[in-house]
Amino acid sequence: MKAILGISGGIAAYKAAEVARALMDRGFTVQVVMTAGAQEFIRPLTFAALTGQKVITGLFASAAAEDTLASSVEHIEVAQSADVLVVAPATADILAKFAHGIADDFLTTTYLAFTGAVVLAPAMNTNMWTHPATRANIATLQTRGHVIIEPGEGLLACGTIGPGRLPEPLTIADIVASTMNPRRDLEGETVLLTAGPTQEPLDPVRYISNRSSGKMGYALAESAAQRGARVILISGPVQLPEPRGVEVIRVRTALEMRAAVMERLAEASIIIKAAAVADYHVADVPKQKVKKSALRLSVEFDPTPDILAEIGRIKEDRLLIGFAAETQNLIEEARRKLTSKNCDMVVANLVSQEGIGFESDQNEVTLVMRGSETIPIKKAGKREIAGQILDQVLKLRLALHATR
Repeated sequence: MKAILGISGGIAAYKAAEVARALMDRGFTVQVVMTAGAQEFIRPLTFAALTGQKVITGLFASAAAEDTLASSVEHIEVAQSADVLVVAPATADILAKFAHGIADDFLTTTYLAFTGAVVLAPAMNTNMWTHPATRANIATLQTRGHVIIEPGEGLLACGTIGPGRLPEPLTIADIVASTMNPRRDLEGETVLLTAGPTQEPLDPVRYISNRSSGKMGYALAESAAQRGARVILISGPVQLPEPRGVEVIRVRTALEMRAAVMERLAEASIIIKAAAVADYHVADVPKQKVKKSALRLSVEFDPTPDILAEIGRIKEDRLLIGFAAETQNLIEEARRKLTSKNCDMVVANLVSQEGIGFESDQNEVTLVMRGSETIPIKKAGKREIAGQILDQVLKLRLALHATR
């Protein structure tokens, strides 16, 4: 298979040499395309020596040298001959150009002519990564089905600490390889998955909710679908594009989520409850907006149904995976939930830590299994975490099949 490796102008461009080598180690022929900015950080000769291929450095460079029609439309030929377009590093600038269809150099023009799989590995300053414009561009690219590899966190070249580091070259190459040769080890399984928060009305215009973004659940849904599972995603209110190849059912309240889960439960062989479901709700919601007054307002809450516990009582031979978001006593609370709700595994994360869990693109979890086993998964992007969680789900499923 042939990969176009696009390199845009950031300090992380020097790491693209390792990406090129890792892709070649996985059987790809690599055609490097460098922006003008990338050439300020690393020379094209490096990539020519590594790949044994001509390095393309400009839209009209070949045409000027050869003065032929073929060279003047080289971006079309390159786009049509490749199987995957990988951009590492993908700067804020290149993401914006891709999102808005700007074609002012060889890489952006090739992108518009390319119809295969696209894998983007962003790297930039933390503030640039979290800026609303960049987040909107990322969302646009995700709706096109492109794979976005979340950047790592740490000390950046600019001196700030936070997300924005280029993902590890081996991780990039592995994700490219899995994108082009997806594992189909969940074929035949139906995964019923919940994600996001619920919103519990206080009156017709107000509600209570929580900080769940749904990112972990959506990453699990997309990963499971890519691995061959039929996926039914029951989602609370989130601002995320729908995962590819997934049936999405949107709900708002805990009661609506319970109804949707119970309606589709019989179809599932694996249930993953990643949603942050409200524990309490107002049973009798006022029909009119509650007006502000000088008096203190008291609201009575009733408990919502415990969906996880209810499934645990009736799950039969289905696998049941729960989530535990805690601020202290992480393993103890996760093990209590595992036992009391008859789960097969609980994914536990300490949400009091900065930079992981709710609202973050990163996570760090511990898988609490039956017996005394715990499996720590170190901090990584939620997509990578999702893959490791599903690896353990698959092992549980295979063990269950073996006992039948």
